[in-house]
Amino acid sequence: MKKIRFILAVCTIITATSFTISSDDSTNLTWHASGNGGVVAAGPKESAQAGLDILARGGNAVDAAVAVIFNQAVSDYGMFSIGGEVPFMFYNNTTGNVLVYNGMGGAPLDQDAIDWYYENGIPRNGIKSATVPSAISTCMTALEQKGTMSFEQIIAPTLKLLDTEKESWYANLALTLRRLVETERTTPGRREEKIRAARDRFYKGDIADELNDYYIQSGGFLRKEDLEAHKTIIEEPVSVQYRGYTVHKCDTWTQGPVLLQSLKLLENFDLRAMGDFSPDYVHTIAEAIKLAYADRDKYYGDPEFVHVPMKELLSDEYTKLRYPLIDRDHANREIRPGNPYKIDALAGAGEYLPGTGGTTTCVVVDKWGNMVAATPSSNPEYAIYENLGFANNTRMSSLNTQKGHPNSLEPGKRPRITLTPTIVTRNGKPILGMSVAGGDMQDQTALQLLLDFIEFGKMPREAITSPRFRSYQMENSFIPDPDPNERIIDIGLLGINETDQSVIDNLKARGHEVTIIDGTIANPVMVYIDQVTGISYAASQPREKRGKYSGALNK
Repeated sequence: MKKIRFILAVCTIITATSFTISSDDSTNLTWHASGNGGVVAAGPKESAQAGLDILARGGNAVDAAVAVIFNQAVSDYGMFSIGGEVPFMFYNNTTGNVLVYNGMGGAPLDQDAIDWYYENGIPRNGIKSATVPSAISTCMTALEQKGTMSFEQIIAPTLKLLDTEKESWYANLALTLRRLVETERTTPGRREEKIRAARDRFYKGDIADELNDYYIQSGGFLRKEDLEAHKTIIEEPVSVQYRGYTVHKCDTWTQGPVLLQSLKLLENFDLRAMGDFSPDYVHTIAEAIKLAYADRDKYYGDPEFVHVPMKELLSDEYTKLRYPLIDRDHANREIRPGNPYKIDALAGAGEYLPGTGGTTTCVVVDKWGNMVAATPSSNPEYAIYENLGFANNTRMSSLNTQKGHPNSLEPGKRPRITLTPTIVTRNGKPILGMSVAGGDMQDQTALQLLLDFIEFGKMPREAITSPRFRSYQMENSFIPDPDPNERIIDIGLLGINETDQSVIDNLKARGHEVTIIDGTIANPVMVYIDQVTGISYAASQPREKRGKYSGALNK
């Protein structure tokens, strides 16, 4: 058996004999790992180990990532549930292409339900705030199309965890998953057909019937027809070039392209000359973030329902007009979207137009150089169907009831979510994979990690632990209020991991309202692949209460 180099994020002793531990002190394990046989950077210990188990058995990055994600619905419950959602990006080393598995479910199809929301508002929790559960479909579709293993193989670590029955719902969820395994076993045909049949049992078969009954009994608006209509759309990523790197994000059913818009603005500045985390550096990036997020809040929505002028938003012509709005000496305190349709720098001065727990992380690289970056999530408080051990998401709260807005509620429409994995390539090869938990902070954090690497040469271990900052001058993606003014978090506020008073004073002199954040700003994982040596380096920043883990295989 291959030896596995498994390096963890929190002080814990692993006794499994199939693992060898590498660190300076085997009883005080660290949060970073490296190896040339594949790496996993994910949430809790159990989920990281599930992915490493699959890699050790010859599975590829998709096999391992799907094993991680299903496991996180148990090991990181509260950050993710089985009824949640998961944007899933896959770099295929054979083709050199990045694919996106659209991991979001839509609102109910019934117009009467939509009318109810406009009359009564979108709840923040409970069954009426649930969209179609999509994570199972996303994972099983990716496994069917790009994996190599059976569902039974990849679900084994999760079933082992559920069989401990540490929580009351473990047994019922285990039975639900074993029903899918049963369907896979008894369906004739190829591996892919078996997995598809198992997936369809959940969305079209007896499990869907049981969920339909629960929706009715609990006062929800989802129905079996919503489950039957759901499909995982496979898309091309949205991408830009930055300093010779190609940065890939999911489309505008996520906030992902806001990172790309930020990069387009920032490539007009010499960030390296400003100095790492200098007042000029922090100020410039914060001002770029404000401009990019203003466009997010005005234009982004489900591209299946609304036209988002993405080509124009990322164009050199539009960026040329927008970046001079960044004043070197003064912090802006207005929401300033541009007008990409007319290629104008501003759409209307001062016009307000349109984070927390509930997310975990997953990046996997296999020994062949394939990569998955995914961001599993499911906002609590969940609506629970105990008979199936099934917890529904509350993602409807990421839509709004401002009629005519690109992210306004419509039948079947997917909310514009904050979940936003990142894959970065150079010369057609993967260089970085990132996933971040942290609501509206996710792309702000991913941006800073990316700049740490490209501008200052920081490896994941150093980038993850570097100080960060966040702007609050944007809409809260979890407030569905029809009034865009009510969705704004805090104009002018900048949160920062910094104790140097001279930096704070400088930023305040420019007009920033500064608050010191002692804890982590979002919770990222990051993987770098050295294309010369073939070694991958992973780092996972521990959350205050839930550790994140990184592990690696060596050939």
